[in-house]
Amino acid sequence: MSGVTFLRALESSLRGARPGLKAQLRLAPEPRPGTKVYQDVPSSSLSAGVLVLLYPGEGRLRVLLTQRTADLLHHRAQISFPGGQQEAGEDLQLTALRESQEEVGIDPQSLRILGHLTPLFIPPSNYCIFPTVAYAPERPALQPSEKEVAAVLEVPLDHLRDPRNLKRETWKLRSHDVSVPFFDYQGHKIWGATAMVLSELLEIIGDIPQSDVWERAGGE
Repeated sequence: MSGVTFLRALESSLRGARPGLKAQLRLAPEPRPGTKVYQDVPSSSLSAGVLVLLYPGEGRLRVLLTQRTADLLHHRAQISFPGGQQEAGEDLQLTALRESQEEVGIDPQSLRILGHLTPLFIPPSNYCIFPTVAYAPERPALQPSEKEVAAVLEVPLDHLRDPRNLKRETWKLRSHDVSVPFFDYQGHKIWGATAMVLSELLEIIGDIPQSDVWERAGGE
């Protein structure tokens, strides 16, 4: 499968019926502490746009993630997608693009928007995130914000698709023992909402025949 064919197939899948919460919950920590659950989005929740950016690098299709700095208000030091809170009068795709430019210097004009993944409510922070999936034909010239980004991760999708890199541990979260699934990448543990969003993306990609051929070929 060529890069062009793969991107068209992915774009079509993203604009059709998506796996949704069922796919996301495969990578959800268990049990969820507290009374809020992913299915119940309160009217008081805040909205955020995040960018799921795919691009070729060293012969492999990669997804861009960041490690948040330790002094941010929510999800300190965790692995996340570039993104942030929606501003007044702004649609959530624009939010994702604006925040990505602010956090890592990505030029929105260089991207091809492929579609959107299912919104996901995050009970601990009371945010509902809206993922926009985009493609860059070459590796972006990244300029991470020192205030918001501690590290940049350029994770190959075939690494995430390899079951050997999906692990589970019991962590103490908010005084509860929680079973946490995560992707292990170079010592980083990609878990929580980020892993849940990736779970839906990987299921969609898995339904596209021979998509790994594109990854080995490295692009269009």
